[in-house]
Amino acid sequence: MISDTTGYSSTGRLERVLKSGHFAVTTELAPPDSANPEEVYARARIFDGYVDSMNATDGSGANCHMSSVAMCALLAREGYETVMQISCRDRNRIAIQGDVLGGAALGINNILCLTGDGVQAGDHPEAKPVFDLDSLSLLETVSRLRDKHVFASGRTLSEPPRVFLGAAENPFVPPFDFRPYRLAKKIAAGAQFIQTQYCFDLPRFRNFMDRSRDLGLLDKCFILPGVGPLASARAADWMRRKVPGIHIPDAIIKRLEGAQDQKAEGRNICIELIQQLREIEGVSGIHVMAHRQESSVAGIIERSGVLGGRVPWVPSRESAFEGDYA
Repeated sequence: MISDTTGYSSTGRLERVLKSGHFAVTTELAPPDSANPEEVYARARIFDGYVDSMNATDGSGANCHMSSVAMCALLAREGYETVMQISCRDRNRIAIQGDVLGGAALGINNILCLTGDGVQAGDHPEAKPVFDLDSLSLLETVSRLRDKHVFASGRTLSEPPRVFLGAAENPFVPPFDFRPYRLAKKIAAGAQFIQTQYCFDLPRFRNFMDRSRDLGLLDKCFILPGVGPLASARAADWMRRKVPGIHIPDAIIKRLEGAQDQKAEGRNICIELIQQLREIEGVSGIHVMAHRQESSVAGIIERSGVLGGRVPWVPSRESAFEGDYA
C-alpha cells in the first residue's frame, strides 16, 4: 500500500485517506432525473458517516440524467467529498478541459476518467457520439492541466486545477493477461487511483493483483475493487448476460437460488467479498455500487467492519476530522 503522505495533488479528503494508509470506502451516487437540488442532497445523506467519497456518474449507460459536474458542485458546497466522473462520449477536449477547470473552481477534488458507453446502449441512441478523447488521452490531458499548467493546445494556465485523478479497470473480461498492462498504461497516463468493475470472482481478481504486483504497479496507484449487493439470482443472471463487462460465477447464482431470502443473501455475499478483498495485498479500499439498494450500504459497511472505528466524512462534523489525514 502506498504510504507517502507528501505531495498531495488535491485538497480533498479521499487522497488524504488513501495516502494515510486508511482503508477507503467510496460509493456510486445515482443522479436524479430532475433539476431539484434537494433530490441530490437526499440521495447523498443516505451515505453520511459510511463513505469517504461519492462518485457522481456522467451519463452512465448512455442515459441522460443531471450532469456529474452539477451534482458534485451542489454537494461540494454542502461539504461532501465527491468524485466527478468524466465520460469522453459526449464532449470534445475543449468542453472537457473547461469542465475540469470549472469543477476545480467549484471545489471538486477528484476526477474519474472514462471513455464512456456507446450511445446505442442508452435512451438516446440517435445522439451523435464524440469520443474526441479516450480514457488514456483524457488522463494525459488532465494531468497536463494540473502538472504542466497548459491546455492540450499548449496555451498556459494562470492557475491549474488541483485534482486527484482516477480511472476504471475491469480485471474480469478477456484477454485477462492484457489487463495489468492496460492498468500500467493508465498509471503512466496519470491515474492515481483505480476503481474496478464489480468483483464477484476472487481468484481472477487475485491473479490480476499478482500480475500487477509483478509489474510494480501496486506501488504507483491505489486499487479499489468494485462491490455491491445482488438483489436476486434472477437479477444476477440478467446482469451477467445483459451488462457488458460484468462477470458473476455460477456458484454465486446457485447460492442466491438456494437462499430463502435472496436479497439478504446478496448482502451477505457482498460483506464476505469485502472482508476477503481487504486481505489482498495492494487493495486500498472498496467502491460500493448498490443500484436501487443504496439504503443497504450503511449496514453492509457496518457489518463488514472495514472502517475499524474510523468515522468517514459527515458534513456537520467537519471539526472532528481536522488532522486525521494531515
